Amino acid sequence: MEYRKFGNKYVIRFDKGEEVLDKLTTFCKEQGIKLGTVSAIGAANEIKLGLFNTTEKNYHATTLKGDYEITSLSGTVSTMNQEVYLHLHITVSDHELHVYGGHLNSLVISATCEMVMDVMDGEVDRAFSDEIGLNLFKFGS
Repeated sequence: MEYRKFGNKYVIRFDKGEEVLDKLTTFCKEQGIKLGTVSAIGAANEIKLGLFNTTEKNYHATTLKGDYEITSLSGTVSTMNQEVYLHLHITVSDHELHVYGGHLNSLVISATCEMVMDVMDGEVDRAFSDEIGLNLFKFGS
């Protein structure tokens, strides 16, 4: 992974074999980033996607292996319990141009991934909602 900073934005390149969520979490810790948004494109060969079942209040995961184009990756950087919290979604397409998407649990790059991160001053924490079953933005005390 390599990057350059331009004002409050980072342009980041992930390389072949890198797992994006691990690298991005470490990067945010090292840079002291507590709030931001990300957008990315690229290519991957192992993607773990989740779909949240609102009735059961749990995620159902699917792992895709093979050649996939990252057509869109977007999400937020925030905190939970003073730790970096990434909430990312992704759409990918296969060689027949079938599209898959969902909550991103894991992403291994097969060629490259180009990401732009927009960092904001401040911090928004998260708290688990028993009613919803997810970690939601927490505003105020």
